[in-house]
Order: sequence, then structure tokens, then C-alpha cells
Amino acid sequence: MRTSKTNKLIGGGAAAAVLAGALAVGVGSAQAAGINGVTNCSANGGKQEAGAAIGAVVGGLIGNKVGGRHPTGETVLGAAAGAAAGSAIGCQMQKNTAREHAYGSTYTRGGYRLSSSIAPASYSRIGDTFVANRTVNLRSAPTTGSGRVGSLRAGERFQALAQVRGSDWILVGQGGVGVGYVHQAYVQPEGYRYARY
Repeated sequence: MRTSKTNKLIGGGAAAAVLAGALAVGVGSAQAAGINGVTNCSANGGKQEAGAAIGAVVGGLIGNKVGGRHPTGETVLGAAAGAAAGSAIGCQMQKNTAREHAYGSTYTRGGYRLSSSIAPASYSRIGDTFVANRTVNLRSAPTTGSGRVGSLRAGERFQALAQVRGSDWILVGQGGVGVGYVHQAYVQPEGYRYARY
């Protein structure tokens, strides 16, 4: 009787040690997989670390359950895979949250994601990198009388998502989200040079 309880305690302690070790291995695996590590997602927040920890525990438990002859190895492998997956999911959640804070809520119109602070229009796709010729305001609609929603500095590069059909206005994008409009007189495609005669 006493031996059975001792074996259970040893077995439970060993499983806890294996899971703790698996978490450490999972963290290293996430970093090796190019997920920027478990603590340095390009967006702030704690979702990446929580995702890695939860993924490591769940992956370790699954690995232990499906483990055949070598349940310890499968536990560690499952935890590593779980930590990597959880880290990636958590980082993406942090990026989505950061994007929402930066642009406010977004909506989709005509195949474009737009910040809720700008009006939709009819677009012709550009999808190139442009550069501002001078410091210029971004507008909430493709008119000079519309509200200011930001600015571009002289020399600043930006995503030119589209041109507003029938006008000289360009939809400016950040992270694939339309965040404002700029008149094309103040911008040009990156690498464009005026011909000299």
C-alpha cells in the first residue's frame, strides 16, 4: 500500500518535472521556429507568453497520452509543438489588438480593410510603395475639405493601396488597412525620378 502511494507521488513529480522541462524546450522551439521567441512579439501584450504556456501544457498532455514506448519523449515533443503553436497564435492576437488600437475599429468595403475614421470610395488597385514629396495631411475622405486623420512626413514611405476612381486621390495604407487619403500631387512611386533634359 505504502509502495503504491510512493510510486504515485514519484510518478506525479516526474510528470510535473517533465512538463516543466517541456515548457522550457517549447519556449526554445518557438524561438528556433522564427516566432521571435516567446517574449518578444513585435506587438506589446502578454498573450504570446500565455499562449506558449497553455500550448506547452496541452501539447505535453496530448503527447503523453499518445506516447507509446517513450511517453516522456512524446510529452516533451508535444509540449514543444504546443508552445510554438500557442506562441504564434498569442503573438497574432497581440498584433490584432495593437492594430485595433492604432486604427480604431476597421471595416471591409470593396475588398479593402478601412479604418472606421475614413469614408469608403470606389477604388482602382495600386498596391505599390509610394513616398511623400513633402509633409502633407491625410484626409478622412478624398476631398481637401474633409477632416484630418493623420499626416505623412516628407520622404516617408507608405503603402499606396488604391487610387480613388475618377480623382487624383490615393488611399494610404498601414499594415494593409486604409488609414486616410492623400492627393497624388504630394506623393510619387518609390524610385520614381523626374527626367532631366
